Amino acid sequence: MKLVVVDDHHLFRAGVKAELAQHHEVVGEAATPSEALAVIAETHPDVVLLDVHLPDGGGVAVLEALPRDDTAPKVLALSVSDAAEDVVPMIRAGALGYVTKTIDTSELLDAIKTVAAGEACFSPRLAAFVLQAFSAPAPEKNELESLTPREREVLHHLARGYAYKRIAQRLGISDRTVETHVGNVLRKLQLTSRHEVSHWAAKRGLVD
Repeated sequence: MKLVVVDDHHLFRAGVKAELAQHHEVVGEAATPSEALAVIAETHPDVVLLDVHLPDGGGVAVLEALPRDDTAPKVLALSVSDAAEDVVPMIRAGALGYVTKTIDTSELLDAIKTVAAGEACFSPRLAAFVLQAFSAPAPEKNELESLTPREREVLHHLARGYAYKRIAQRLGISDRTVETHVGNVLRKLQLTSRHEVSHWAAKRGLVD
């Protein structure tokens, strides 16, 4: 996998790069949102490790500037903070995962693998908090209407238990495009997993 590390502390970046370089290709690094966007555009990484507290808008500024299509990398937030005011904005802005800097190397590698596959990933002590924050209050009808026609198609197939590859085949799109649509569905409906999607859809009579 190709990775980019974004953090405004040089020594931390150097340490993370040294650990990850033994397993993946670290193709770039950055200390600010503008640097991050430039490096991402140049190197096209699979996953970006993104610090929350950056100058000039923080990690959210990077997420909001990334394209909302299958050209965008997956983003794993990596921060010293596990506070709600840091976690929630990052996830809502598009980060697929959020882990704290106390994580060890093997756990970080697992988190990168999970996010690269298009699945949500959180530090264990954050998981319960994130699930609570994003499943209440329940989405209203207008949030379903906020989905594009293609996102509604993906939601329908996802709720019925189809794997990403099967959805891609049925809709005639790429696996990466399916992952992008799933991410959009999860964000717009404030859900965090395919299991929640199935439950949400069944509760509203959208699937049998």
